[in-house]
Amino acid sequence: MTDQEPAPAQQGRRLSTKETAELLGVKPETVYAYVSRGQLSSRRGQGRRGSTFDAAEVEALARRNKRESAPASSGNELSVRTRITLIDEDRYFFRGVDAAELATRHTYEEVAEWLWTGVLRPGVTFTAPEESLAAARRAVAALPEHSSPVDRLRVAAVAAATADPLRYDLSDESVLGAARSLIPTLAAALPLRRSTYKDGVPIARRLWGRLTYEEPDEASLRVLDLALALLADHDLAASTLAVRVAASARAHAYATVSAGLGVLEGPLHGAASGLAHRMLLEVLDRGSAGPVVADELRAGRRVPGLGHRLYRGEDPRAQALFAALAELPEAGPALAAARDVVTTTARHTDLHANVDLALAVFTTSFRMPAEAGETIFAVARTAGWIAHALEEYGERPLRMRPSGHYVGLRPPQPLPSATGEE
Repeated sequence: MTDQEPAPAQQGRRLSTKETAELLGVKPETVYAYVSRGQLSSRRGQGRRGSTFDAAEVEALARRNKRESAPASSGNELSVRTRITLIDEDRYFFRGVDAAELATRHTYEEVAEWLWTGVLRPGVTFTAPEESLAAARRAVAALPEHSSPVDRLRVAAVAAATADPLRYDLSDESVLGAARSLIPTLAAALPLRRSTYKDGVPIARRLWGRLTYEEPDEASLRVLDLALALLADHDLAASTLAVRVAASARAHAYATVSAGLGVLEGPLHGAASGLAHRMLLEVLDRGSAGPVVADELRAGRRVPGLGHRLYRGEDPRAQALFAALAELPEAGPALAAARDVVTTTARHTDLHANVDLALAVFTTSFRMPAEAGETIFAVARTAGWIAHALEEYGERPLRMRPSGHYVGLRPPQPLPSATGEE
């Protein structure tokens, strides 16, 4: 913003850069970032070094920042301003666009680009550099045979980082380059069950041969691509919050993805689809959902694949995936089993199907292992994690640092004595 010289009668108090930074609670370099964004105007001081700033304008910006950083609710939940994903009225949106519709009409890679840049790039594909892929495959091959897919993905991400000398460059261009190479590297570093791709083909085709021995056709590959696109982001899930904390500390893109993968492995997050997968297999084996649901409830467990804290009705991701699965003959039995589960539980609860149940229908239909849903989830969500890391890199460093509420013994306390001392 160009500063206009005010008439002497209108001139107000001027603040130095240091005073302005202290009032705003930021570093001096951030003050000049406000100037470059047009949020503050500056003027070279007469007879003094550096720029000066209008006190009233600075105070107004401080009040505005305070309002914008205030929590959205009166509770103790952390609130983070984001332009990526909105969840509202049983729908979710990527940069203002209906996410389920976007995923239905566009490939996973196109949805990823939309999340990252707000620009749609029709036909875009991602390529894994040979150095990155070789490093990831060597590292994954060294793991014990019983290692989980997320173990392998986490190791692959770390190994890929060592092959990228530009990983510490946090500019948008560099981070986007890393993202476009990391996602295909993750997909191609997993153990191969059957070869279904050559380099430069969609992520869904690369990933299919890592999930099952079954031969894919274009319809089944499209459903896998749809699942990836639907799962690309979902606001501040636990793994995404971990990614933003890492990015706030200015960890590089590979490290932020590794942070997300670490949280994803929890049974209440990415592993949930595996529980639904096993349940559907049991329903198919026993021929009815009734006894299976009864066993789950008798054991004190929630029925897998039902309910979501952010949706009152059916998860929109599940709706889109169920609609696509209904077109696949192979999915018929598992889809009927899932509907039986929903109908059985609906007698006493108002819980609706979530995306974990829809994902389980897909994985059981094509003889994938129970952990396949978690693998799909992890590869898919990498796109969203990168989008959130990019957004967080543009914020004040280390802002994701809440204060602890200490409830322990009040000091001073005597020094502890060694065990056995009197």
